[in-house]
Amino acid sequence: MALEQFAIVLGAVLGFWTGFFTRNVEGSASWRIPLGIQLIPGILLGLGGLALPPSPRLLVAKGRVEEALASLARLRLRSLAESASDPLLQIELLEMQVEAALIEQTSRSHGAQGAKTGSLSVEIHSWKRLFGPKLLRRTLIGVVMMIFQQWSGINALLYYGPTLMHSLGLQGDAVTLMSAGGIGVVQFIAVFPAIVFIDRLGRRPLLRWGSAAMSLSHLLIALLVYRYSAVWPAHPLAAWVSVGCVYAFTAAYGVSYGPIGWILPSEVFPLSARSKGVALATASNWLNNFLIGLLTPVFMERSASGTFVVFATACFAGYVWSTYCVPETANISLEEIDAVFGSSAGREDVALKHQIEVDLGLRALVQRWADRSVRDRVE
Repeated sequence: MALEQFAIVLGAVLGFWTGFFTRNVEGSASWRIPLGIQLIPGILLGLGGLALPPSPRLLVAKGRVEEALASLARLRLRSLAESASDPLLQIELLEMQVEAALIEQTSRSHGAQGAKTGSLSVEIHSWKRLFGPKLLRRTLIGVVMMIFQQWSGINALLYYGPTLMHSLGLQGDAVTLMSAGGIGVVQFIAVFPAIVFIDRLGRRPLLRWGSAAMSLSHLLIALLVYRYSAVWPAHPLAAWVSVGCVYAFTAAYGVSYGPIGWILPSEVFPLSARSKGVALATASNWLNNFLIGLLTPVFMERSASGTFVVFATACFAGYVWSTYCVPETANISLEEIDAVFGSSAGREDVALKHQIEVDLGLRALVQRWADRSVRDRVE
């Protein structure tokens, strides 16, 4: 998931600097070139989608197991004849069947008995389960994590970077644009230590210290803007200190809220609710992203310093929340996660999953393959 954040930031950096270096091209080419470059990954994705086989997991969920096996064999570069005898493919397919059965049986056990698989009734009950007593706290953590990720102010800086840099006293289009572009570069660089240390240091410490650093950066910017906004030309040092604080905020975000915002929701939910829980958290991300894009110009028009106070307050609230409400999920067993949330949802999933694995023959297949591997090594 941290690599997903890396890919997002890389795309944002490439997009910004492409526009920066083509801004002085004469005529309409200044905007046609970056727009045309954007078409390339879109075309590649479209063509790749035509060549991509159907999702085996989706086919299994719809009960089309033979088609799922054929699709899986194609993805793993196996022929249909090989797929019938390849133990790895058979095990992978059975694992997909186990997961699909787990989700279906869990949904049925929570009020959708007798409903047809994939029906609207089953879907409604599986979504309602996220707000039940066993999963409500986990759901709130996923949703609130994305709220704080967006209201930290990162996308306000990315969307309105030149405007915000101008409010910090920078003069000249080139200087303003280059300083704004530096935000993406700093964020891109900060993702690397996050990838390396995120499991060693844990989620909560990174969230807490990231929140503190971001809040202090925003607060210092707000004070400098409030004090010098009318006399920036006479205080260039204050202007560059403000820019430094923006970069400090961005670095703190890059090692904390950026990657952890995507990792944490996927770790707090049990397997049977993970896909819908993460989907709801992602919806929260985009809703708040929309609000940031809509409200930031309004905030800036009213008060530039007040805008940074809003973001500082959100980051401080994120510090309090991560200190008292967020459990540590790095290298934590399922039993410990259940104990933290005071529910047995994860253990129930494990017990049901074990029974389904036995019923579908997955455990027997794995045992046979292990025994055969031992015999082959002995011989």
